[in-house]
Amino acid sequence: MPVCDVREVVTQHLPGYRVESVVPAGDGLQNVAFEVNGELIVRFSTEPDPARRTDLITREADLLATVAGLTPLAVPVPRFTAAEAGCLAYGRIPGAPLIDVPEEQRLAHGPWVAETLGELLTALHSAPVERMAALVEADDVPLEDWRDEAAETYATVAAHVPPAYRRAVSAFLRTAPPAAGYAPVFTHNDLGVEHVLVDAWAVTGVIDWSDAAIADPARDFGKLYRDLGPAAVDAAVRTYRAAADDVATLIDRAVFYARCGALEDLAYGLETGRTRYSAKSVTALEWLFA
Repeated sequence: MPVCDVREVVTQHLPGYRVESVVPAGDGLQNVAFEVNGELIVRFSTEPDPARRTDLITREADLLATVAGLTPLAVPVPRFTAAEAGCLAYGRIPGAPLIDVPEEQRLAHGPWVAETLGELLTALHSAPVERMAALVEADDVPLEDWRDEAAETYATVAAHVPPAYRRAVSAFLRTAPPAAGYAPVFTHNDLGVEHVLVDAWAVTGVIDWSDAAIADPARDFGKLYRDLGPAAVDAAVRTYRAAADDVATLIDRAVFYARCGALEDLAYGLETGRTRYSAKSVTALEWLFA
């Protein structure tokens, strides 16, 4: 997306707004984002199908408006949408993505951050499922499929896994997953450290709700376990008040998702050259496959 197109869409939808600077603000599998004037995030969907792209943007804008009334943390509040262009613009939330914090500091302060995220998950997982199902889809992929996909991923990244962990990874991929038996809830569904914003270790907001779904509540805890470790998940559970699941079985599934997710993130980092993702995944092997 050229800078000139970003300027055009902003001036078209915010008459009188003067665009003085446009800088890249990140890109992922689903979106490309730009920061305008240091205060506005303008994001474009990479979905190639125009009809689906329009639907995704419209649904996400509606979702964000609803989530803003549920969560104790800041979420992106749309300033405008240009659904046909796959564009969603919102005010920049203060803070830096937790993935940008040096790893040693991130892990040391992980439990403190996770206490706040436990409160967030209480709000999300307690939301009326019927209401949220009108805004997001169900994501009920069987756990066996998660394991099988992780096995396929591992075949492509095994050489990058330190030898000390390879036997444990192989054993995990041969083991039956935990029993499902959960009540689906509204989830962020991608609560990795790249989507958590912090300032002086206070959580200032959570971004990127494009994967939000009605799903297993352990999905959200799995990302915390993968990226911040078991102490952080213990801290999140202490502030978690939703009656979504038995805590022991919730954590069992969270560990399962974390193990699958670490292999996925390792592959993503290696394929894209984003070393922050591959580095944090290798670090996580210590508590995931010790």
